[in-house]
Amino acid sequence: MIYPRNYEQKIGCDRVRNQIADLCSTESGRERLAGEQFSTSAREIERRLGLFDEVRTAMMLDNEFPMGEFTDMTEVSKKLAVEGTFLETDELIALHDGLEGVCAILKFFSTREQYVLMRRFSSGIASFADIVNHIDTIVDRFGNVKDSASAELYTVRKAIQSREGQVAKRLQSVLAQAISAGYAEPDAAVSIRDGRAVIPVSASNKRKVNGFIHDQSATGKTYYIEPVEIVEINNEIKELEYAERREVIRILTEFTESIRERSDEIAQAGEYMASVDMIRAKARWAVENGGVKPILSDDGRLVLRSARHPLLSQTLRRDNKEIVPLDMTLTPTERILVISGPNAGGKSVCLKTLGLLQYMFQCGLPVPALENSEMPVFKSIFIDIGDEQSIDNDLSTYSSHLLNMKQMLAHAAEESLILIDEFGSGTEPVMGAAIAEAMLERFVESGTYGVITTHYSNIKYFAGSHEGVQNGAMMFDVQNIMPLFRLESGMPGSSFAVEIARKIG
Repeated sequence: MIYPRNYEQKIGCDRVRNQIADLCSTESGRERLAGEQFSTSAREIERRLGLFDEVRTAMMLDNEFPMGEFTDMTEVSKKLAVEGTFLETDELIALHDGLEGVCAILKFFSTREQYVLMRRFSSGIASFADIVNHIDTIVDRFGNVKDSASAELYTVRKAIQSREGQVAKRLQSVLAQAISAGYAEPDAAVSIRDGRAVIPVSASNKRKVNGFIHDQSATGKTYYIEPVEIVEINNEIKELEYAERREVIRILTEFTESIRERSDEIAQAGEYMASVDMIRAKARWAVENGGVKPILSDDGRLVLRSARHPLLSQTLRRDNKEIVPLDMTLTPTERILVISGPNAGGKSVCLKTLGLLQYMFQCGLPVPALENSEMPVFKSIFIDIGDEQSIDNDLSTYSSHLLNMKQMLAHAAEESLILIDEFGSGTEPVMGAAIAEAMLERFVESGTYGVITTHYSNIKYFAGSHEGVQNGAMMFDVQNIMPLFRLESGMPGSSFAVEIARKIG
């Protein structure tokens, strides 16, 4: 269970997912990424992270790893499966480039035994070098069917070239005569109107050149005439062009039919490439943001080592600032961490970092932390953060917090993680603190994991005197009256309200 429903947007994972999606080459890859949602299966999480980690390693250590753009074959493979259709030249190019990408990926992993998961993931995917080579004999790199695709096509195109040469010579001759006779301007030139070769003649002399009028200028001073001498040749060219198109269609139909029986294999290869595109996008994001595959904990330990909130890290990097990494530990004996300290000292950032990274981990996304970080699998994650005040629902800030607490108390259990910011705030302090303490006692009894931020002294005292709960403090430079944004476990923090007030004046 993920609570609330907009958890991904609330914690910022939607922005991370969009960044990874932008690194995909294909729309199918982006759709695959959108499908990688929160999972509670340790096996599935390990599989997703293992695949990305192998590709990340290949990208970083092997210059031969294919880094070019992939081509989406989804629409082509769908059309190929429909009887009676044929692939147009642009679709042939898409198929060629897509299958070429498949061949490159398969070749890379087939020759490197260290990438066990990717080799297994690639098994059963056919290589299509024969189809790629066949397409090379049909179309050139610009998507034009080659003259050599068939003897008939070669003959037709040669005939077209011959007739076009005759037209050009005859037109130049007629135009020269028209210029000489004063029917056309001295700088007049042959042009094309409605696909027909014509010569420009002044309006007053349009009846003096024997031919068919195809167009006139905007001013009406010039008419474009197809001389009667070349009409027959132009008609022959049209017929030859129809013959050319028929032959091209025959070639494309014949080729399409020859590979249609392999349409299922090609569709499978397209799905494979979409997945590889998604995995490679994860790896690219990981390289840019220090993302890793952490250790999947099987003993209930959650240990973040040098963890970084990726969105905050990106913002600070743009400002030429360094982020202070987070170290945090939750164990089966100390499941709940109560963080206290000054305002703007980093308490909420700690909570949000864990909430984002744990969610990313269970979605199979790279985690910005050290590789020896340990993360368990939670069945549920709950978060209460920010101001959910609603005029429409007549909810105060405190009422919205209580509704969130109700959900947590009802559903949080041993394999749950709760994240609560400013625990108990939003109402009269003494009563709010008392209610918060009662809730915390229930959370301890349920055995849930959690991180809670607070300013209340009774909550700090509770954490210091009850098993299963530990205090944590955001460190503060008292001398310079400034937060250090570093979490220290084992002791409560101070709000330093007086000191901060004195500094502000």
